[in-house]
Amino acid sequence: MKIPTTLKHKPVIVAENYANIDGRYTNSSDAKGLSLGLAQWNDRGKVDISAKVWRYTGEKWSRQSEELPLHRVLDLAILVCRAKQHFLDAYRYENFYDPENPVIDRVGLQGDAMTVAVCTDNEKINEDIRLFSQALSDDDELIGERLRTLSAILKEMGY
Repeated sequence: MKIPTTLKHKPVIVAENYANIDGRYTNSSDAKGLSLGLAQWNDRGKVDISAKVWRYTGEKWSRQSEELPLHRVLDLAILVCRAKQHFLDAYRYENFYDPENPVIDRVGLQGDAMTVAVCTDNEKINEDIRLFSQALSDDDELIGERLRTLSAILKEMGY
């Protein structure tokens, strides 16, 4: 499906027909494309690049389409990696985390750090973390394939 070019986000690099590879939603996904382009929030003289997931309801482009600045996309990738790494050894804890130390990592960014932690404010965290762990395990093949691809590309780029 062609990504629209007449809306506020201006696509520059696109991955159309994303529904064909959208993980376990393949062929039934409303996410029809991904793009990198000029952000819809740009003001005159200011240009930001954003990533966008284009969702289509079957009748029109959805208002639930998401647009994120590129650094947030990468921050989410860091969060996914740290979460996945945590769950490799989480079985050691009765509830998949140490309640005395729910912080998983502090990732240094821009002179500060992103604290990656188990959300102990969630009143159903013990139930939810088990469900999360199971879903992460169920999707291991899908996530692993993407992480291996990302790793290879980063190595190719010299990172």
